[in-house]
Amino acid sequence: MRTRAYDRPMSNLPASFRAFVVDKPKDAGFSRGVRDVATRELPPGEVTVRVTWSSVNYKDGLAAREDGKVARTHPLIPGIDLAGTVVASDDPAFPVGSAALAHGYDIGVARHGGFGELARVPSAWTVALPRALSPREAMEIGTAGFTAAMSVVALEERGLRPGDGPVLVTGASGGVGSAAVAILASRGHEVWAATGKADEHGRLRDLGAAGFLTRDEVTAPGRPLERERWAGAVDTVGAATLPYVLRTLRIGAAVASSGNASGAELATTVFPFILRGCALLGMDSANMAIDRRRALWGRLASDLLPRGVADGITEVALDTLESALDAIHAGEARGRWVVRVAG
Repeated sequence: MRTRAYDRPMSNLPASFRAFVVDKPKDAGFSRGVRDVATRELPPGEVTVRVTWSSVNYKDGLAAREDGKVARTHPLIPGIDLAGTVVASDDPAFPVGSAALAHGYDIGVARHGGFGELARVPSAWTVALPRALSPREAMEIGTAGFTAAMSVVALEERGLRPGDGPVLVTGASGGVGSAAVAILASRGHEVWAATGKADEHGRLRDLGAAGFLTRDEVTAPGRPLERERWAGAVDTVGAATLPYVLRTLRIGAAVASSGNASGAELATTVFPFILRGCALLGMDSANMAIDRRRALWGRLASDLLPRGVADGITEVALDTLESALDAIHAGEARGRWVVRVAG
């Protein structure tokens, strides 16, 4: 019987591959770095991908730290994003030689992720790469751009329309924030960017920001309710900025919340919700159902493409990944980092 393309045997895979690994054995200290990993150590799954590109996210920075409280198994290859070419498959939807991407679910936190030359994932977590995107372009978007698009869609599905008023993006110089600025602006919204990095104003203006707030303006204490300013908001920071956003939303407005870089506690009152009818929309990109995930990636290749974000891209390799992981954890992210995993 003729062998189908997606039935390529696992024996054709190399015996080992290079990966950035974090480990915390019981009888030794925490370690991280690039080493060879046996292919047999890959987890079960229907789709094996030769990873050419990944990206650096805040969760990756946490997974690469001993005190990060994100990694749920060791040893672990972090990397919550991955894109590349299918090299072995048990699912005809992802034939050998096709391009695919995966992110979210347990990838990079409870099972090996994108910081290795090979990755194996369930087909139910896998997205066929849209034809309009290359693997690198998909990782320029990555989880950060996906979360930004998810946030914009949530606000618009709740009724936000261009012309309703200014929309605030906090943490605007980071990966999610930059993409949110670009997507909102391209869809005709008036976007205001909150950032503590004044030297990022030029780049954010190029992405479409119409105005700016300083870090002090969005982190200072205030009254339970203040002057109504924002027709909507995307908050990527968490504890430090979300209270300000809530107390300055317009009647009936919503904020899409996706970050906790400044902490997880939320000090606010019920007044924005019961006196202005505002809504706090949680953005959980890790667990989005696969059908919705695939559909949103289709839109990320078309009407939700965050144009201009690639201009702020920094490229790193596996051998230089460690410094990028430390930088994103320290809040030094400016735009996006992509990782060249395999040549």
